[in-house]
Amino acid sequence: MMILRLSLLLLIMRLPPLPTLPVFEAVARLNSFSRAAEELRISQSAVSHRIKQLEDYLGEPLFVRAGRRLSVTAEGQRYLQEITPALGQIEQASEHLRGEDRTHLRLAVFSSFAVRWLIPRLPDLHRRHPTINLMLEMDDGSPSLSNRVADCFITTSARKRGYTAELLYAERLFPICSRKYWDWMRRDLRQAGLTTTDTPNQIEASWLQRYPLLSASSILGQPGEDWRFWLSIAGCPIQSSTRVHHFSHMLMAHAAARHHQGVALSNDYMLDPADDADLVALPADTIPTGDEFLIAYKTSRRNEPGLRQLKGWLIQQAIRSGLKH
Repeated sequence: MMILRLSLLLLIMRLPPLPTLPVFEAVARLNSFSRAAEELRISQSAVSHRIKQLEDYLGEPLFVRAGRRLSVTAEGQRYLQEITPALGQIEQASEHLRGEDRTHLRLAVFSSFAVRWLIPRLPDLHRRHPTINLMLEMDDGSPSLSNRVADCFITTSARKRGYTAELLYAERLFPICSRKYWDWMRRDLRQAGLTTTDTPNQIEASWLQRYPLLSASSILGQPGEDWRFWLSIAGCPIQSSTRVHHFSHMLMAHAAARHHQGVALSNDYMLDPADDADLVALPADTIPTGDEFLIAYKTSRRNEPGLRQLKGWLIQQAIRSGLKH
């Protein structure tokens, strides 16, 4: 017993001042002393004192202060990534012992993916895994892989040492329009002698250039590039006479299509035919973009129950909704 107590004492002596660690994590995550103080319900001076205490113990600066701006040093960023999993495990163990047993997870995700696909499905997550407390961190671009940002990521860029990534969805593009516009297109195609039936089973890519094309630069990064790509792969390069209306985001191109302004391109997660009576996928080619949406997380955290449950649920939902084949 005496040896055990001595070992514990030596371990405690090697540890940093434990009250400083959650303060450091909060300041680094929020990038603000004042916001960390508000979250932790302590004074800003107490936050400053504990950060200084930790920096003195480590012998390294954790933050760079330039006027009112605050940034984490390279050493601080590395330290944050290494201690965050341990803090999470301590929190989970404590909640389990207290009978609370809740898992708090931050999921970083594209805003369009969250709005159109993920959020409508969250009630199912809450029913199946009521102990998961999920916070969404939404981003217009591919989120950076860092514990400072989130615990789990849906991203198209997951090549980072120490992270594991699993395929969720291989993106495909197909043309859509409003049901009212499709009714008009069918009549127009038949009057032009391009089809012999009221509802063609397949329409040629070249026929779409008779109508305004609604382009979203967020798809492939450049105005009009989505339609140039799709038409080229479909064997019909875009013509100089083709009318193309430009939008910065697929959400806006979809809104224009919903208001009968032309034909837009969509991917699978942006259009749910079972839940959208206004838009229809046209009987035309579906073309892969080459982009893959991945579920990424730190390899060292792969066995955490909450992360495993969230990852499993996301993959299950992707299969059920037809995203993952």
